[in-house]
Amino acid sequence: MHAIGIDIGGTKIAGALVSDLGEILRELREPTPAGDPGAIVDVVVDMIQKLSVGESVRSAGVAAAGFIDAAQSTVYYAPNINWRNEPFQKRLSDRLDLDITIDNDANAAGWAEFRFGAGRLVSDMTMLTIGTGVGGAIVTRDRLFRGGFGAGAEIGHLRVVPDGLPCGCGARGCIEQYGSGRALLRLANEIADVGGIGGGLADARAEHGALNGEVVGGLIATGDPGALRALRELGSWLGQACASLGAVLDPQMFVFGGGVAQAGDLLLDPVREAYLAHLPARGYHPEPEFVIAELVNDAGVVGAADLARFHSLSSEPGLLNSDFS
Repeated sequence: MHAIGIDIGGTKIAGALVSDLGEILRELREPTPAGDPGAIVDVVVDMIQKLSVGESVRSAGVAAAGFIDAAQSTVYYAPNINWRNEPFQKRLSDRLDLDITIDNDANAAGWAEFRFGAGRLVSDMTMLTIGTGVGGAIVTRDRLFRGGFGAGAEIGHLRVVPDGLPCGCGARGCIEQYGSGRALLRLANEIADVGGIGGGLADARAEHGALNGEVVGGLIATGDPGALRALRELGSWLGQACASLGAVLDPQMFVFGGGVAQAGDLLLDPVREAYLAHLPARGYHPEPEFVIAELVNDAGVVGAADLARFHSLSSEPGLLNSDFS
C-alpha cells in the first residue's frame, strides 16, 4: 500500500509517494514559507493532493524538526518554523480525507534507515544525523523510541561538557555544540586562526572570505591536515557521546547521517576510537557497528511515509499491537 511522506525543512518542503518497500515513486519540492504557519498548511495539502492523483493512498506522514507530542498530532515547538503548540495534524485532517501523522524529522530518517537502509538487519539501532545541528533517532527491539511525552531521542542535547558552550536550546555543553557541522566550522576557524598545520584552512579563508561546509569538506577530501584535525576532534566528541548512549541503550549499531557523514571512515575512525576509550567495561562488552547512512536525502520522506502506513494499519481491528512504530 502506497503512502505519502512529507519532510518540512527550514528552506524547502520535500514530498514523495512511497511504496511499502520504501521506493520513491513520485516526488515534489517546494520552498518553505517558514514565517507563515497557514501557508505551510496550504503547501503541504497541495503536495499531498498532487502526489495522490491516480493512486490508492490511505495515509500521509509529515516530518519536521521540533518536539512532537506522543499522539503524533501537535508540534510543541519547531525551531526553524513559527510553530508553538501547533495542532498541525488536525489542520491537515480537516482538509484531507487521509490518515495523517506527524513526527520528528530525525525519527523519520532513523526509521527509514532501520527499515530500508543501513540498519535493516538489526533490531536495536541508534542514529545520529550530523548536519547544521545534531539530530537523533533510537530504535529498540524493532520499535521507534519516542519517550513518555513524545519528545525523546533528542540526542543533540545530550550534555558532554559541564558549563560548556551555550546551545540554542538554552543549556550549555550539548553535543550539538561539539559534534555538528556548525561545530566543524568553528574548529576549522580556530585552526586557521592559529596557523600552521599546512595552512590550508587559513589560505582557503583568505581566498573565499569565510569558511563554509563546502570549502572545509573539499579540504577534508583532499587530505588537508588542518581540516582533518578539525574532523578528528569532532569525531572524538561524537565517540564520547556514543559511549554514554551505548551504556544506556546498548545498540547493535550506530548509524551516522547528514552532510558531515559524507566524510565516511574519516569521521567514523575517530568516533570508534573515542567510543572504545570511554566505553565502560571495555573488553567485556560486545562492540556495536559504526556505519554511514544509506538513504541520504530521501530518508525523511521515506520514513515519514512508512511510519504513516504503519500508524494507519495499527488502527485496523486485529492490528492494534503492531510492532512497527
